[in-house]
Amino acid sequence: MKNSSQLCTDILTDFGAIESETLELLNYNQNIFDRSFLAHRHEQQPELYLATWAEYVREASSIGAATALKSHLVQLQFPILAGISETAEYRAATRQGHSTAAMETAVGLTLLEPARLQLDLHHTFAGAIPVLIAGNRADFVSLVRALTKRNEPAPIPDSMGACIVGGYNNWHRVCQYQQQWLKANAGGDWDVEFQQLIKRPELYQDRFILLSRGAYSNVAATELGLEEETWLELSGKIRLEHESTHYITRRWFGSMRNNILDEIVADYRGIVAAVGCYRADWFLHFIGLEAFPAYLVGGRLENYRGDPPLSDGAFIVLQKLVKAAAENLERFDRVYRQSASTSESEIAILIALTTLRLEELAAVQGVDLIKTAVSSTIKK
Repeated sequence: MKNSSQLCTDILTDFGAIESETLELLNYNQNIFDRSFLAHRHEQQPELYLATWAEYVREASSIGAATALKSHLVQLQFPILAGISETAEYRAATRQGHSTAAMETAVGLTLLEPARLQLDLHHTFAGAIPVLIAGNRADFVSLVRALTKRNEPAPIPDSMGACIVGGYNNWHRVCQYQQQWLKANAGGDWDVEFQQLIKRPELYQDRFILLSRGAYSNVAATELGLEEETWLELSGKIRLEHESTHYITRRWFGSMRNNILDEIVADYRGIVAAVGCYRADWFLHFIGLEAFPAYLVGGRLENYRGDPPLSDGAFIVLQKLVKAAAENLERFDRVYRQSASTSESEIAILIALTTLRLEELAAVQGVDLIKTAVSSTIKK
């Protein structure tokens, strides 16, 4: 029996990769999901920031999400402006937690429809996570720039409609901790305690999802033969489950990468959540391969070309692998959907997909490999 490395090498050769491209793709397609985390997934406690975000949700229900969050997320107190991240005021506010009350540059983030900004806690297989939904595309871009690009006007791809903000330093939580600590340690040295605090990121770093309301992957409703309103509703469901899947793999497997394998798994979950079954043709539209072997320049697949980027030849082979993997997933899903779906079975499929490499998903025997992985997961 061939080992995994030889099997994947043979599969890449079958898909037309030359030796140098095979080496590139073997490296790019490494599966780094760590399944040792799974043994403890039922023991995982809710993440500590959720209590504070539950407060934000309650505030948002009475005064609106934009107003509530502006009081607590310091980046929302600054505009999007080239060079602002290097100003003394911005650095003092975002790196040291200084009050913005007297800062001239803290004029607030401009949103076109602040009243439509929505905040909620979404429950996933791996626990709850805060979700912030922008009222329109422009507001989504502004929020992404503020919360992930240090309020700089960085380019945001049209195909990007969601992201997970991770490792967010929440100075409001630091302030809450400080107040509680000083109350319990009257006369104590806060500067010393702060140095201890920064060694425990779970006490001040948050993770949350940012979503837009537009068409998923910037794909028009007409391309899928759908009515505009229907497609926008389905796009929201796909987008939310897609990002939730990234959150799950981060908690359960310690990994959430800008890699096409992660995207295949997340889009599988998103499409199934939206319409009850997997559609390979939809996925291929989402990533720019709807007219395969032609590739739509600007398609989402370009966002996952790797670092350093795959060579042109390796990228063409990657396209072939992705198309074959999507078609195998649809064949598997078509058989699987003949039996009743449960949370346990959906979790088993998700876990099983993280055990495979892209080459295996794309292989001639890919459907059987998926079935075997799912069966193995269920038995455990």
